[in-house]
Amino acid sequence: MSNTHRLIPLRSIHVLAHALLLMLALAGPAAAGRNPPADDSVRALGPTLAGEFALQSGKLDEAAKAYLEAAKAGNDPVLAERATRIALLAKDNKRAAEALELWRKLGGDAQAQSAAEATLALRRGDERAARRQLNSLLQADPDTGWQQVVGVLGIGARDPEQSARMLDRLLDDGRIPNKLQAWLAFGGLAQKLDQDKLAERIVDEVVKRFPGEPRVALLRASQLRQAGKEDEARKALAALDPALLAVPELRMAVAAEYDELGDFHAAADALAQGPQDDQTYSLRASLLARAEDKSALTALYEELRRDAAKPDPSRRLLLGQMAEFLDRNDEALDWYRGVPGGTQRWPAKLRAANVLYELKRGPEAYKALRDLQSDAAAPEDARRDGYILEADLHNRDKDGAGELDAFARGLAAFPDDPDILYARALGWERRDDIPRAEADFRKILVADPDSTAALNALGYTLADRTARYQEALELIDRARTAEPGNAAIIDSYGWVLYRLGRKGEALTELRRALALQKDPEIATHVGEVLWDMGKHDEARKYFDEARKLDPENRALQRALQKIGE
Repeated sequence: MSNTHRLIPLRSIHVLAHALLLMLALAGPAAAGRNPPADDSVRALGPTLAGEFALQSGKLDEAAKAYLEAAKAGNDPVLAERATRIALLAKDNKRAAEALELWRKLGGDAQAQSAAEATLALRRGDERAARRQLNSLLQADPDTGWQQVVGVLGIGARDPEQSARMLDRLLDDGRIPNKLQAWLAFGGLAQKLDQDKLAERIVDEVVKRFPGEPRVALLRASQLRQAGKEDEARKALAALDPALLAVPELRMAVAAEYDELGDFHAAADALAQGPQDDQTYSLRASLLARAEDKSALTALYEELRRDAAKPDPSRRLLLGQMAEFLDRNDEALDWYRGVPGGTQRWPAKLRAANVLYELKRGPEAYKALRDLQSDAAAPEDARRDGYILEADLHNRDKDGAGELDAFARGLAAFPDDPDILYARALGWERRDDIPRAEADFRKILVADPDSTAALNALGYTLADRTARYQEALELIDRARTAEPGNAAIIDSYGWVLYRLGRKGEALTELRRALALQKDPEIATHVGEVLWDMGKHDEARKYFDEARKLDPENRALQRALQKIGE
């Protein structure tokens, strides 16, 4: 990543460039001094800049206002679209409606405009108008319109219940195109919304429309699993024609379903069908390790090592990882050291250092990492990762001074490297040194104001560990503008709303995040908000879900301690 300091994020440069080009184009001969500049374009430039700088400060209301002013001044559909999207993010329905009306008047992508109009109608609670727009999208282009509808219902509605109602009505209207991919997408959406009856209705319809299609059977199994009917889900998977497992895509999908059911052996068996490569071998090894079946993992390991006489870098790297799974660290070290070259050489060196540490050969591990850090032939990312791993090993040794020294040397070699700064910031947060964590996150943002990872991490840290909630919200809003569908960012947004006392809005956003990504920390946040709202029984369900995903999660442990559970 470039260390160039810039005030304006890359994602916004095209907007400003567009405004400048518009000004020059409208000016025409004025560039040569023959005519005065075009008034519209000149008037648009100032509010465009103001809008972007407001966006940089996380002030979405001000950004929407400025961009709308710029769009009006320049009669520019690009700026009108941006004003609409920012106003929707800011939940400023009045300004979003005004910007959308201007956007439609000035022209542009009609489908995108209909999607925005549907989102605005949902936010207002006008489900009849939203239904018209969604039906219009489905009719206008059966090939792509349904994708816009899935997007609107996935992240544009006020809450999951509203999304489910709208999807139910679209089914009633018979508007969903007779395309398998569309039906699978809507079925998956119903599952993410935790709407078992709706998901079952869609699956039943898909079975009728596409009999014998294996992906439909997979959707059925997934729907049964989500409804808690795990035995029926297993029967649906078992009923699949074994010949289908010869198709790599379907084999992976079947294995993924068994994995979700916790049937690691069945998942590994599914992957064992058909042609094998290092990816399937690696996944099978991982599944058998999670099943804690060392016997089966040993058999797979012995099978692969028989064919490892030739110096294949990928295979030797894989065998080293499998040996680690089996706690055969001496053998793992031999495999890693035997990787002859190629891009696999560098991760093998990092893994070898980690294995040395596990073998209680700490001084050798640290020396191996120091050698890697100073190896001029090593790529920059491998040398950088050498510093990060060294810091991690010192942390495991509870050697705080050594950890900080590794980070300091890494930053001396790679000034302001965002990965090293990010890792050190997390280390400061772990030590409850929030000012230093904040300083490192802000160093990342000086070099890259567009770093959604740093914006989100800093915003969440301020929301979770300080009382600077408004500042946290502004940082998270900047990240939301760049990635409105990112589950981690939506979780941070929900969490800061909770800290601001907006519990109802917080719960909606946190549930939306959990629908997008099953994550222990997000599930914990949902549980905490529900507990604070007095819904203890429902909260316990989410804490139980978080336990299943990761019983050692720090957020979960803090929450359980807080509520005395």
